[in-house]
Amino acid sequence: MQKLEADYLIIGCGAVSMAFADTLLSESDATMIIVDERHMPGGHWNDAYPFVRLHQPSAYYGVASKELGSQRIDRTGSNKGFYEMATGAEVLAYFEQVMRERFLLSGRVQYFPMSSYMGDGRFRSLLSDREYEVAVGKSVVDGTFYKTSIPATHTPKFTVEDGVKCVIPNDLPREASNFKRFTVLGGGKTGMDAAVWLLENGADPDCISWVCPRDSWLINRSTTQPGSRFFKQSVGGFAAQLKAMKEADSVEDMFERFEAAGTMLRIDPTITPTMFHYATISQGEVDQLRRIRNVLRQGRIATVGSEVLVTESEERIRVEPQTLYIDCTATAVEFNIDEVRPVFQEGLITLQALRAPVVTFSAAVAAYVEAHYETNKEKNKLCAPVVLADNPTQYVASLIGNMMNQKEWSQNKEIREWTNNCRLNPLGTTVRDADRESPEQMEILMSIKENSVPAVMNLYTLLSKAQS
Repeated sequence: MQKLEADYLIIGCGAVSMAFADTLLSESDATMIIVDERHMPGGHWNDAYPFVRLHQPSAYYGVASKELGSQRIDRTGSNKGFYEMATGAEVLAYFEQVMRERFLLSGRVQYFPMSSYMGDGRFRSLLSDREYEVAVGKSVVDGTFYKTSIPATHTPKFTVEDGVKCVIPNDLPREASNFKRFTVLGGGKTGMDAAVWLLENGADPDCISWVCPRDSWLINRSTTQPGSRFFKQSVGGFAAQLKAMKEADSVEDMFERFEAAGTMLRIDPTITPTMFHYATISQGEVDQLRRIRNVLRQGRIATVGSEVLVTESEERIRVEPQTLYIDCTATAVEFNIDEVRPVFQEGLITLQALRAPVVTFSAAVAAYVEAHYETNKEKNKLCAPVVLADNPTQYVASLIGNMMNQKEWSQNKEIREWTNNCRLNPLGTTVRDADRESPEQMEILMSIKENSVPAVMNLYTLLSKAQS
């Protein structure tokens, strides 16, 4: 067994782990060993489907020290008028460059791809079975807490009869030309991506069926844009949400107020969504999805047959033969409101959302705190985990967590200044750069100041009512 030593042993080399390591490089002189089972940095992006793009602008994804993209505004397509969103290939190239040109060149990071962590500071190569033991000076860092599941790596919970063609989105571009009818399985963002891809590539919307067991509330991408040119949409959108949080008398009412303010969208305005996974979408994509009229809401599918779909409740749905099924049922993370743990424990750092759902910014904050504070008690006070919501009620808990962390940061001069200048925090940098001579922008900022505390107080009331 080969002996190694480092201050930190980081498990996983996805976006979260890399954001943590990047900030630790900037804020300390620590040494790190990164162990990952994949052959390249980037985590689940290595297995992404070919037409995947970021939900949000590239401008605030990745690591804090290096910008992703070129601050380009898209001029065509469903993202027209908004900042570019990197493709999966662009994200992978970015992370590989960060590893090669920043991490490894620093001389303070060792990287072991194709290696499996065994626990107790030990890992082994997946290619040679050579084992390593790391003397960890400070902490093991778990960057795999969310156990991200995507179509290429998950196991479907339904069966497929012989002779039926069911593919994951990775195979859709190769198989689509052999079919004229399509059924998308799954109501989440992956299902939306697959449906939009079909429509944008010429599929007849009347020949597309969409199995959507739960409708979802969706974040309007226009409110997620960084920079001063989108101040009214982004910062103004947040101000409108605070007002809605303060005035709502139920969770359902709060979301309807969000929708009226233009910060939330839904595909079918006649149906009240019961899902919320932070999916971010443009109005253009919503307009595309509304072209699909055959939306099947009878529940999750248990069996895919050549002429019949059988739901988990044993309802039988007649379908056309010679249909290509696209499995989009993978859940990105297992949404369990009870599965949170302290970020900082003795000898262990578990990276989690500190501002949901911006997990890369959260990891960078955790690294900053690790580098500048001594005790786990004070670190955890600044880094309370925030649940990733599965539904509208859990989103209320998520909002409370976000705002309580923000309160802690705003009362700490060092963290306040660092977060306001961190490129992974678009709202912070946009507020920082507000035009103090603009009456409109100053009115928006004053609204935020006036409504923040009443909003949080009412969120506690809404959560209590929803859970009673």
